[in-house]
Amino acid sequence: MAGAESSLLTTLGPSPDPGDSEAELDCRFNEEFKFILLPVSYSVVFLLGLGLNALTLWLFLFHLRPWDATATYMFHLALSDTLYVLSLPTLIYYYAARNHWPFGTGLCKFIRFLFYWNLYCSVLFLTCISIHRYLGICHPLRALRWGGPRFAGLLCLAVWLVVACCLVPNLFFVTTSTKKDTILCHDTTRPEEFDHYVHFSSAIMGLLFGLPCLVTLVCYGLMARRLYRPLPGAAQSSSRLRSLRTIAVVLTVFAVCFVPFHITRTIYYVSRLLEADCRVLNIVNVVYKVTRPLASANSCLDPVLYLLIGDKYRRQLRQLCRCGGPQPPMTASSLALVSLPEESSCRWTSTHRDSDFPAPGADRL
Repeated sequence: MAGAESSLLTTLGPSPDPGDSEAELDCRFNEEFKFILLPVSYSVVFLLGLGLNALTLWLFLFHLRPWDATATYMFHLALSDTLYVLSLPTLIYYYAARNHWPFGTGLCKFIRFLFYWNLYCSVLFLTCISIHRYLGICHPLRALRWGGPRFAGLLCLAVWLVVACCLVPNLFFVTTSTKKDTILCHDTTRPEEFDHYVHFSSAIMGLLFGLPCLVTLVCYGLMARRLYRPLPGAAQSSSRLRSLRTIAVVLTVFAVCFVPFHITRTIYYVSRLLEADCRVLNIVNVVYKVTRPLASANSCLDPVLYLLIGDKYRRQLRQLCRCGGPQPPMTASSLALVSLPEESSCRWTSTHRDSDFPAPGADRL
């Protein structure tokens, strides 16, 4: 049994990488599963994510113009996912080679940076979509002012820059080290700076995940309460169903991809700092490793969001599957979306308007 165990026996203390098998512990980690789980799961995410997001970018760029605000957010979400999946081949090699990184320290820093950049940009773009749809449903008059594609484009640019600036310290924390004939690419930092890294990581998690997650939950809670009010009309039922599907998909992405990863990572980091019992640390380590592919899976789940709430996206994709090519670019027409005035009883709109005069809160994706 001891021969199947991959970690080394050393002194208890903050590990160079609390997520990898090079962790230096006063106990043994059986991490053979990681060298199968991570390469296989990352390979699946790479193949599915690259195919789905490349197709999505192509449709957005050449066949879904002009964009509305929701389409703008979704394009940037797909771009973020594509950049992330392009980084996965190096990690697939790294874990398949049993934690050997031959690509240099600079690329190690960039790949680790790219993971968190994609992760938190995805969180914030989903939050932007949530706020936009909340305004369109509950405050359509405000959506006229803040729901335009120009404002959405500027907000997306701000998201890219703010997340990148917040993660700059990660470029200094992350490094490589040599252990015998193996070059390790640490996911965190060197042992003597691990406590500082945990404080930095906790602040980033609260700012770029905790707060957006809370805003998303509040928006969708208020939307669900408004949508469940009895309203007449068949078209209105269709619009209600579309909006509820959006709520379900976004909350599923948060619940499956983001929440387990952040919870298990926090528990693991705290366990390392408190020098927890070896058995407890082994259990937490295994659970944390299992949730890491889930965080990457958002690159595959996000395209489901485009499919469920974008009429134009579905039409173009259906045409591509049936006829071997998409339709020519179309002028934008609004989805049947909820438009609920702030000072009157709820009402629904289901109209097709000129693209220069979109309905409040309407998505023309």
